[in-house]
Amino acid sequence: MPFTKFHLVALVTTIAIAAAGCGEDDPAASVTLITHDSFAIPSEVLDEFTTETGIEVELLSAGDTGQLVAEAILTAGSPLADVLFGIDNTFLQRGLDADIFEPYESPLLADVPAEFLLDEQYRVTPIDYGDVCLNYWIDALPGPAPTSLDDLLDPVYADQLVVQSPETSSPGLAFLLATIAQYGDGWEAYWEGLRANGVAVTAGWEDAYYGEFVAGGGSRSIVVSYASSPPAEVIFAAEPIDTPPTGVMNSSCYRQIEFAGVLAGTDAPLAARMLIDFMLRPAFQDEIPLSMFVFPVSAAATLPQEFVDHVELADDPHILDPAEVELNRDRWTDRWVEIVLR
Repeated sequence: MPFTKFHLVALVTTIAIAAAGCGEDDPAASVTLITHDSFAIPSEVLDEFTTETGIEVELLSAGDTGQLVAEAILTAGSPLADVLFGIDNTFLQRGLDADIFEPYESPLLADVPAEFLLDEQYRVTPIDYGDVCLNYWIDALPGPAPTSLDDLLDPVYADQLVVQSPETSSPGLAFLLATIAQYGDGWEAYWEGLRANGVAVTAGWEDAYYGEFVAGGGSRSIVVSYASSPPAEVIFAAEPIDTPPTGVMNSSCYRQIEFAGVLAGTDAPLAARMLIDFMLRPAFQDEIPLSMFVFPVSAAATLPQEFVDHVELADDPHILDPAEVELNRDRWTDRWVEIVLR
């Protein structure tokens, strides 16, 4: 196997840890990674990190993204872990404002497009991204495939849309943000129209996709899901299929970016940085699509063929500034409840 820049990064970090006296000053026999419940990278991948460095990775789960960030804020300065993974751009500003991270600029960010670098101080490192989009069951649509958010107000799509509550669901919040990005101050009137056209609401993604949506035997042909849902339909089909039964409305997509960061107050900062580097290497990045059905941020990663064949990402997805989201999230979700669930 040729010696690559990824091996060089690992070697340099290992030398740095040794020079710092990892046995006492930086106890790097293990490093704890705290994540949300959706983290699904195989243990064999993390074992590669251990094989290369001698550092064991201990995983700690903290619920959904909101719970993860809340836990990190409650323990700021005396963290339960060394590295946090799973804060996304809808909660990013909350974490930054609470000073839960210490800066680290990984050399492997050279392979990451600038559009993913949302913090100029490098307190967080982008690891993956995905688009929350409207999906539709092609053969169940009552009319032509919708191409714009406005189409969902057409009576032909009455009682066809199911969404998740932005109070309890990450994709539900992302779709609300997509409508705010699209309509600005007119977003409330848009949701009034969706309510009048029979939109259904569930607490979470699973209840929507495998309950109300056709995929789970429901009657609704349009659902808030992900750009990566069509390849998942192919991969997990009961009988082999070559073409997904679902389509994606690209004009509806909201981009979510997930980050990792070294937690301020960690006892093992050099080992934590080494883990951040590893998460940007192909050994980790290549596993992201088929493990968590999102996309790796590194240009050095290789996509599985199912993603190449069946995913068409939006050219210009909706996205709002994290500071704007943090400032308005509670007001927006409270108003959404008044409009949709009254």
